[in-house]
Amino acid sequence: MKKMMTFVVIFAGAYAGMLLLLFLVQRSLLYHPSKSAFDMVELNALGLNLVTYVTPGGLRLQSLYRKSAKDGRTILYFHGNAGHAGHRAQKVRPYLDAGYGVLLAGYRGYGPNRGKVTEKGLYEDAAVALNYLKQNKIISKSIILYGESLGTGVAVNLAQSGNFAALILESSFSSIANVAQSQFPIFPVKFLVRDRYESERKITGAGAPLLFLHGLRDTTVPMRFGRALYAVASEPKEFIEFADAGHNDLYDHGAAKRAIGYLKTHGLEP
Repeated sequence: MKKMMTFVVIFAGAYAGMLLLLFLVQRSLLYHPSKSAFDMVELNALGLNLVTYVTPGGLRLQSLYRKSAKDGRTILYFHGNAGHAGHRAQKVRPYLDAGYGVLLAGYRGYGPNRGKVTEKGLYEDAAVALNYLKQNKIISKSIILYGESLGTGVAVNLAQSGNFAALILESSFSSIANVAQSQFPIFPVKFLVRDRYESERKITGAGAPLLFLHGLRDTTVPMRFGRALYAVASEPKEFIEFADAGHNDLYDHGAAKRAIGYLKTHGLEP
């Protein structure tokens, strides 16, 4: 009995220690920014230019922008938790080639940008990016919000603030808390997550045509979380499942073509 009690005490202590560690390092598990500079040779070759705008807190954010070829239809792109905005340049090339404008929104703490990454901070960064487009005479109804993975939480939050042309969500989730719980099932991490990105609670306020893109083989954000978000979203909406795709390779399976086709179906030519 004494040995059993000793084992229980040791196990409980180890469990509590691991839980505390997960709580303390949760943001380093969630955010994986690259601190490298933008490769402007590659980016300029695609017509993307470096632009800078300032947050209310005084952070200068560098982002990448190319104006649209025609009437101002522009994709405001929010990337995922790793790398930086410049790493998505080739990914958005099909939209640039089609004639859409693109603003690859830079985040605080990513690439050349200073600052600490938090949910609240990324929401602020997104609002400033939107304001930059508006200052360049691009109205909300001409803006297509695009969120990739973590960026879907940013895009959904911003979508509540205006009447946008469309909202495209790639590898989306109901909430980060739900995803975290699936990754650490033996710990009650769902209740300890600070940056929650509760898209399921916000998606009904989007008020724009919705396109969901998700890979069936996604193990980072399993498709059931995207389906859960889709289930509560308002019409018009469409969910495109890529049977052979995982989390990061949807564009190898035709996601850009499907997204552009969806936009054209809704009269959102470039």
